Amino acid sequence: MNKSDLIKSISDYSGLTQIESAKALDAFIASVCNTLKSGHDIRLVGFGTFTTANRAATTAINPRTRQAVKVPARKVAKFKAGKTLQNIVNK
Repeated sequence: MNKSDLIKSISDYSGLTQIESAKALDAFIASVCNTLKSGHDIRLVGFGTFTTANRAATTAINPRTRQAVKVPARKVAKFKAGKTLQNIVNK
């Protein structure tokens, strides 16, 4: 499913127009991004949790040249599915 398919699905479930559904989806994505950027978590009970984690700096190997490359430390976004979502997926 891509973004336009998701917008159509939201429209079908909610009764909103596709334009309204697109605005709602864009607002949700922007809210998640801004919240994670500010360092907070988002917990949607039954669905899952969006969090950030710090990934330490490390050294990797370039497979072409076999030279060591330093990979800087950074934050990464994570999603952990909730129990209800896991049960639905596994049925």
